[in-house]
Amino acid sequence: MGRITEDLIRRNAEHNDCVIFSLEELSLHQQEIERLEHIDKWCRDLKILYLQNNLIGKIENVSKLKKLEYLNLALNNIEKIENLEGCEELTKLDLTVNFIGELSSVKTLRANLHLKELFLMGNPCADFDGYRQFVVAALQQLQWLDGKEIERSERIQALQNFTAVEQRIREQEKAYCLKRAEDKEEARRKLQEEENKGEMERSHTGSDGHWYTDISAPLPSSEESKDYIQAPEIQEGQCKEKKLDDREDDLEFWNKPSLYTPESRLETLRHMEKQRRDQERLRLDFTLKDDEKRNQIVLDLAVYRYMDTSLIDVDVQPTYVRVMVKGKPFQLVLPAEVKPDSSFAKRSQTTGHLVVCMPKVGEVIIGCQRTSKPVKSTPDSSRGQTSQRSQQMERLEVDPSKRSIPDVANIVQEKKHTPGRVLAEPKIIPSEEEPDFEDNPEVPPLI
Repeated sequence: MGRITEDLIRRNAEHNDCVIFSLEELSLHQQEIERLEHIDKWCRDLKILYLQNNLIGKIENVSKLKKLEYLNLALNNIEKIENLEGCEELTKLDLTVNFIGELSSVKTLRANLHLKELFLMGNPCADFDGYRQFVVAALQQLQWLDGKEIERSERIQALQNFTAVEQRIREQEKAYCLKRAEDKEEARRKLQEEENKGEMERSHTGSDGHWYTDISAPLPSSEESKDYIQAPEIQEGQCKEKKLDDREDDLEFWNKPSLYTPESRLETLRHMEKQRRDQERLRLDFTLKDDEKRNQIVLDLAVYRYMDTSLIDVDVQPTYVRVMVKGKPFQLVLPAEVKPDSSFAKRSQTTGHLVVCMPKVGEVIIGCQRTSKPVKSTPDSSRGQTSQRSQQMERLEVDPSKRSIPDVANIVQEKKHTPGRVLAEPKIIPSEEEPDFEDNPEVPPLI
């Protein structure tokens, strides 16, 4: 249910730079407001005030608005005209489609000397015999009633018959008041039955029927958590059944005939508010898998695909995991102890799902392979391991006494003592066939 707050008024005062004390026009329509409050203290300079399509049941806290010229209270739950005497400049009042049954309460508007237009169509009093004649005679300053101009002849005739018309109006008001008392009693009884029914359902189920875990609830023991991993399938079926029941209840509510009363409007609002709460409540599908191949527990939480990741917060603890989605908690007890420091979370780029991988305690994950748990060493096993390592080292060494191949070491040393291989210079013998040959030592030999 909405209330009039300073923040609400400021948000609707952008045209006045969010300054409320000098505000002259204010629109608070369709805010589910149930009570008029604070406006006469914060907005003394108001001239136009829109409050249509709310749940206001009484006109109050507006008498200090001396400059108010137009007040729109259409589509509310008002049953009586009152507390408007202080609005000295009021010229137009719209009370269309309310629940005003006390037509005689219009006499309180006689103090509003500047009132020119009044709208009462859609109220129970508008169906009274002699309704228009009574209003025209009671409020002689009026010029328009329900959008129709008041002629001078009409007012003269209404004044002439005012006594008889007033008597008929009072009788109809009395009958209407008795009927309203019965309707109120019926609505009160119905509300009490619904509350009792809700309490019985809660006492039988012990919860609200949703799968999510309350963070204030104690964590189950290790024995209880062994079967916990099978809970998603069971709870998924329960969630589907709950949705089916809610859909049937919703159809039954809207198809059920009801009277148009302030109580029925409030009942409709409560029903719509319940639906809104159910939609806003965290109802995300999830799967919890024990990945034995990688020795880890994987949580797949179907968060909304286009939700900003900054709105998601993951907290992994050794025995449970908690995910905050838009400030709402999702907490799940794990079937085995995990390593919070080695856990990680990521989001799917296609579905947007949140995947939390949590390695189990006592085993190490390397890629897709799993290593066995560490084994306690004993003297015998250590000696065996030492001998095995020594055997492996013997196979790698070269035993000089058992070799049957050339000694590489000696070959290397021979290289050290002998100079590197150098090709001998060929002796060039001058050929007899070349008598003019001359051996020049400065010319390098041809190889």
